[in-house]
Amino acid sequence: MKIPQSSLIVSCQSPSNSPLHDPKIIAAMAQASINQGAKGIRVDTPSHVKAVRQLLPKIPIIGLWKRYYQGYDVYITPCFSDAVDIAKAGANIIAIDATVRTRPQGEKMTTLIQKIHQELGTLVMADVDTIENAIAASNAGADYVGTTLYGYTKETETLSPPGYSLLQKMVNQLDIPIICEGGISTPQEAKKALNYGAYSVVVGTAITGIDLKVKAFNSVFMT
Repeated sequence: MKIPQSSLIVSCQSPSNSPLHDPKIIAAMAQASINQGAKGIRVDTPSHVKAVRQLLPKIPIIGLWKRYYQGYDVYITPCFSDAVDIAKAGANIIAIDATVRTRPQGEKMTTLIQKIHQELGTLVMADVDTIENAIAASNAGADYVGTTLYGYTKETETLSPPGYSLLQKMVNQLDIPIICEGGISTPQEAKKALNYGAYSVVVGTAITGIDLKVKAFNSVFMT
């Protein structure tokens, strides 16, 4: 199952300390999103991926596992073993950190993409922060490249998503589908990403981020 072009992908995630961090609730978010026209779901952790897949057997799922290994900055599906569990849970596209940063088990980004393709038979979404890493991921065989990490690495920490400038560079220099993800908070911003050439757009917090949205609103009442 591939992601349809010019489509909305909803990231159904929640903080680990939230009451929403429950497989059934995440799956319900995913079902509600698909009911209203979303064409794909991005979801974290094997148990949540499994719940979404059981409820929605025929939709593209971009699965990932946020694993925090001490001493390493990479946390989006850092190791092949993490990818294995996500694939077993039912994701047909696996998102990985595709920067050149050191990984916990010493795997190279290129090797990780190759092993996912060859041993798991799934597609790969490469989450990147710069055009250099986007090009490297494309050359390594990634099926999709996303602007996901723009503004979230040391190289881009002074920049704020959405990464429209990165998106435009990627569209101009790569021949694979480019997904705009990160910081899209309105339908108008999503449309802007499509106008810049995004293949599809991922929206998360603006749709499913109840915890962060309430926290932001409540800050007004605490001043």
